[in-house]
Amino acid sequence: MEQTKKRFKAGIMGGTFDPIHIGHLVLGERAHHQFGLDKVFYMPAGNPPHKQNRKGRATDEQRVEMVKRAIASNPHFALSLVEMNADGYSYTYRTLERLRAQYPDTDFYFIMGADSLADFHEWKEPQRIADAANIVVATRNQMDPVRFEELLEQQSERFHTEFLRLDTPNLDISSKNIRAMVRNGISPRYYIQDVILDYITENGIYLGEEE
Repeated sequence: MEQTKKRFKAGIMGGTFDPIHIGHLVLGERAHHQFGLDKVFYMPAGNPPHKQNRKGRATDEQRVEMVKRAIASNPHFALSLVEMNADGYSYTYRTLERLRAQYPDTDFYFIMGADSLADFHEWKEPQRIADAANIVVATRNQMDPVRFEELLEQQSERFHTEFLRLDTPNLDISSKNIRAMVRNGISPRYYIQDVILDYITENGIYLGEEE
């Protein structure tokens, strides 16, 4: 009797990662364990349509290097550059459809925060995103648990798929706050890994005013 080949399960952690912080890493690690993912791919966005003002931020090369250093010690984390060289804006639905066509034997799990869940219907082609991947949503400190469950149910019904809840600790950390800390001379140690803090310091990143 022929055995069914096990499908590869890949997590997708997209973002600007400006800089990557421990919250991003915790989400990837929890998703790996909770959903039995074979790999979690950290995918820096090259040209996100909702974040066009880049003054005072890290360059694309610096963001990629920080992600590379942050995930280097974890064997089930990997770096993906598929959005870094995209023509035009890097839309999620395009990326996921391209990956599905290229890797038909892989199930994709797109990981996002609860703040993105609330406005997911306003994304570019949200139904195509929901059709291309399993949507995994992490809880956030700012959102009431009851409201979070309501949104999961509403979006699941709206897009005819199950939005999966990722059980994570509530780490209220943002890249924006980390950049502000660096700019104001406050150490972001423990919000980011030492290897990332050293890289930021050595390269003088986030010292200028940002728009």
